[in-house]
Amino acid sequence: MRALAVTPGKKNSLALVDVPEPDSSEGSVLVEGLAVGLCGTDVEIVSGGYGQAPPGHDVLVLGHENLGRVQQAPAGAAVEEGDLVVGIVRRPDPVPCKACAAGEWDMCRNGQYTEHGIMRLDGFAREFWRAEPDAMVTLDASLSEVGVLLEPTTIVAKAWEQVQRIGDRAFHDPHVAIVTGAGPVGLLAALLGVQRGLEVHVFDRVTDGPKPDLVRALGATYHHDSVPDSGVMADVTIECTGVAQVIADVISNSAPDAITCLTGVSTPGSPLPFDLGGWNRGAVLGNDVVFGTVNANRRHYEAAAAALKIADQDWLSRLITRRVGLASYSEAFARRPDDVKVVLDLQA
Repeated sequence: MRALAVTPGKKNSLALVDVPEPDSSEGSVLVEGLAVGLCGTDVEIVSGGYGQAPPGHDVLVLGHENLGRVQQAPAGAAVEEGDLVVGIVRRPDPVPCKACAAGEWDMCRNGQYTEHGIMRLDGFAREFWRAEPDAMVTLDASLSEVGVLLEPTTIVAKAWEQVQRIGDRAFHDPHVAIVTGAGPVGLLAALLGVQRGLEVHVFDRVTDGPKPDLVRALGATYHHDSVPDSGVMADVTIECTGVAQVIADVISNSAPDAITCLTGVSTPGSPLPFDLGGWNRGAVLGNDVVFGTVNANRRHYEAAAAALKIADQDWLSRLITRRVGLASYSEAFARRPDDVKVVLDLQA
C-alpha cells in the first residue's frame, strides 16, 4: 500500500513508497486513512531536523494530524465498523512513568514516549493503519469533512483547560483574551476562546488574505500591529507563534492576575534586549502566570471533538484552504501565501 515516508535526518528524502499492510500486532482495529493535515513539525522532519524511525526501520511514515474510518473492529469494542476516528498521536512510555501510567502521557517524565509520524512510531499518511480502540477517538459523523482538524484542536483544548485550572487557584473572572498567530492553531485557540464567551483579539502580521476574515467571522477582533501598540490588556493569552519578540511583548503587557500559555516552539539563538527584572517585578506584584504546554492526552482529544461538533462547520471548512491528493504530495509542501491548513487526501 502507499505511504508518505522520510529517512529521518536526511534532508528532502520525502517520497511516496510502498509499505506492507499493517500487521495485526499493531492493533485490533483496522482503519482506512482518509486525510492527513500538514504542519510545521512535518516540514521540520522533511528538512531533516527532527524525527526518529521505528526501531529496526530506516524510514518513518509521516503524518500525525489524521482522520480515518474504521474498517474492522473486535466485537464489543468502543469503536465499530464505519466510525469516523482520529488516532491519538502520543503513546505512553513502556516503563511507564507515573504520568503515563495515569493517562497523562502528554506530561511524560522520562521522555520514552512515542509519537505517530514523529518519534519511533509510523504515522498516519498511509492508506491503512491499525491501533487498539483506546488509541483513537470517535468523531461525530458531521465532522467527516473537517475532522482532520482535531489534532491541532487538542493542543489548544489542553491550553484552555490548563488556563482554567490555574485560574481556579483563586478568584478568576477573565473577560479579554489575546491569541498571537492566525495559523490553524491560533485560529482554533480563538474559536475556543469565543466559545467560552470571551472578548478575543487575534494578532498576526498579514493584512489581507483569509486570516483576517476568518477571525472576524468568529466575532473576534483582528490586529496586525503589536500587542504593546494595540493597548489591549489580556486576562488570558494563548501564544501560538514561538517568536521571541512576540513572547516578550505578551508577557510584558497584560492585565493583573493574567495567565499566559506558550504553545509555539521557538528557534534558539534569538537574544533580545529584555528587562527581566522589570518583568519579574510586574509578574510578582501582578500574580501573573506564564506556562508552556505541548501535546495532548485522551481527555483533550475528547474536549476538542466536543468543541468541533458545536462549531460552525462552514467556518471550520474555510480553515482547510487546500486539499491535495496523496500522489501529488510535493504540491502540498509548496507553501502558498493564502495557505491556512493544507490537507493530504489519502484516497486520491
